[in-house]
Amino acid sequence: MNVLVINCGSSSLKYQLIDSDTETVLAKGLCERIGIDGKLTYQKAGLAKETSEPAMPTHKEAIQLVLDALVNEKTGAIKDLSEVGAVGHRIVHGGEKFASSALITDEMLAAVEECNDLAPLHNPANLIGINACKDLMPGVPMVGVFDTAFHQTMPEKAYLYGLPYEYYEKYKVRRYGFHGTSHSFVSKHMAEFLGMDINNSKIIVAHLGNGASISAVKDGKCVDTSMGLTPLEGLVMGTRSGDIDPAIMEFIAKKENLDIAGVMNVLNKKSGVQGISKVSSDFRDLEEGMNNGNPLCAAAIEVFSYRVAKYIGSYVAALNGVDAIAFTAGIGENAPTVRAKVCEYLGYLGVTLDQEANGHRGEDLIISTPDSKVKVCIIPTDEELAIARDTVALVKA
Repeated sequence: MNVLVINCGSSSLKYQLIDSDTETVLAKGLCERIGIDGKLTYQKAGLAKETSEPAMPTHKEAIQLVLDALVNEKTGAIKDLSEVGAVGHRIVHGGEKFASSALITDEMLAAVEECNDLAPLHNPANLIGINACKDLMPGVPMVGVFDTAFHQTMPEKAYLYGLPYEYYEKYKVRRYGFHGTSHSFVSKHMAEFLGMDINNSKIIVAHLGNGASISAVKDGKCVDTSMGLTPLEGLVMGTRSGDIDPAIMEFIAKKENLDIAGVMNVLNKKSGVQGISKVSSDFRDLEEGMNNGNPLCAAAIEVFSYRVAKYIGSYVAALNGVDAIAFTAGIGENAPTVRAKVCEYLGYLGVTLDQEANGHRGEDLIISTPDSKVKVCIIPTDEELAIARDTVALVKA
């Protein structure tokens, strides 16, 4: 079965067409600047990328352009849209309503809409993409895969905040966590890679990208994760502050004459390693700056690595031990410097790093030494494949 995977943002849309039988990517690409002017990137497997700038006033036009590209006579990956057996959609927030992926029905979409105030920037865009696909591909089964679903196994002690309980009762204010599709895929894949029994395992996954989160996974189920009600909590990230003293918000608001929206903009878009370094949120730029003697770039990398190590340590406590640690996503897979700095703090666990192996990037690889008491690995994530797998499982059920 060919599965079209759609990841819809407010002004962008990523897509992949995956042959679920062989799990190979037949085509992939990106629609950008939807509602502004439009840019389409399309790449059939084995061919060079194609770019064009057609008008994309809405997501419906963007998805139509994607479908047209997939069946293009010269570079299309399929001959006819009937070859698309199902569509899998990424949905950011499922609240407490969804603990797993779900077939898309009118009732299901109504439940997703009720979660919109928990992710006002993301869920409405996800729904727009779903409705556009429904209009353009009537009768094709569709599945929603939630960023939050994997973390719904967290116990109450992990997800409750130290706030009046009525805020949870009335507004469902609690920790939800994100990147769940990645955390689920990586934890399962690492167990297979290491020959572990996932049902008798203690795994920590460090999903380190521009957005970054860590999860504690016991026996294949998430018991804690670093992101919270929103993706702002937890690690220092590319442009997000991560954990801070909440009183800082009032302090900065008064000093800078900002309202709550202004403060939130600072915390989400001007903070993190970009804010510390004054240079960039991209670790390639930070490493270049550090190597050229820029002290703020060096400080940003140290702060990021230290926060990752602290969270790993706290999750070792939550799991009462750890069998394996996975580094994944853009930084986790491709930044040996960060992995080395994090592992310097883990000597108490008996972690020793194979420096030569740690120099590798983007491949399934054990980077700890054979005598390390805890296995440390690079495990590339593949959220699109995970979405495709869930989609097939539900469609064929």
